[in-house]
Amino acid sequence: MFLSKLSDNLERKGHQVFRTTREYREVLQLLKLKGIDAVTVGKHGGGTLSGKLKAYADRVMKLSIVVEELKPDIAISFSSPEMARVAFGLGIPHICVSDSPHAEAVARLTVPLSKVLFTPKVIPRKAWLRFGISPGKIIQYNALDPWAWLKDFKPDRKVLDQLELDESKPILTFRTEESFAAYLLGTTSGKLSIVPLVERLIKDKGDLQIVILPRYKNQITSLKRAFRRKATVCESVIDGPSLLSYTTAFIGGGGTMSEESALLGVPTFSCYPGEPSLIEKYLVKKGLIIRQRSPQESAEGIIKTLKRIDTAKARQSERARRLVETFEDPIEVITDNFVKISNV
Repeated sequence: MFLSKLSDNLERKGHQVFRTTREYREVLQLLKLKGIDAVTVGKHGGGTLSGKLKAYADRVMKLSIVVEELKPDIAISFSSPEMARVAFGLGIPHICVSDSPHAEAVARLTVPLSKVLFTPKVIPRKAWLRFGISPGKIIQYNALDPWAWLKDFKPDRKVLDQLELDESKPILTFRTEESFAAYLLGTTSGKLSIVPLVERLIKDKGDLQIVILPRYKNQITSLKRAFRRKATVCESVIDGPSLLSYTTAFIGGGGTMSEESALLGVPTFSCYPGEPSLIEKYLVKKGLIIRQRSPQESAEGIIKTLKRIDTAKARQSERARRLVETFEDPIEVITDNFVKISNV
């Protein structure tokens, strides 16, 4: 979502853009949904360290052939270890975009090899310095990343028909955590953190329309087995921001959709199983995300919010409006610095 906006903007300003991705279920489906052309090189490494290492090595080899033939002036990625390594190895300046210093493995493999790092201002420079980059190479923008595609976003009602949802009844949307991320491997019991929460809500409040957005095939399988007809488990990518626009409350497992929901004025809860990221802490401080300690507390908080949903949504929308009024467009910040960087 971020890089599609950036690449479109660069093309409008006269640059030639070549888009590449790895084989990754949600990304490939989203590219198709948005009609974006990209060359697929390599694949996602799955949920083991061994699988990640082997997929990395394979993709570096394949990507090096593509990049060497293309001979780009600049390589840019949303903190891709493979792109950073290939660009560095071939003497091509790499620009890194990231809002995730908590993803330590990825940061160690990208930040030191990058000519410049672009990152939201709410993440202090010192959070990045431990990865081997000097302060002068960090360019901050006053915005959260989803603002790049939300600032001119208009929801599409087709998502309601696609999921057979009734707008007149409460819609609760859940997003599972990134269970294959290196920074969460070995930290959870193997059971998705949203499962006990959904079970409690179904038991206590049966009139809800529950939509669950899994990340991986194994999550789809386990969630469909757990909830059968009691919840809609999406098997393919849908228009997330549009769904959020019609959502009564959102419960996220950490990550981009929680930011989207908060900025769209939707009452937003976090059930992320790890230490909250700097972005999440910021949104909690701003009153835009509610983070509670257990599924029981979360369920009670959600039910309480649903009882006064009009007031809760009005408060959330006003807080979001005041916040985004201060934002700049991160795409313009990067684009304005692009030529300057390539000439240094």
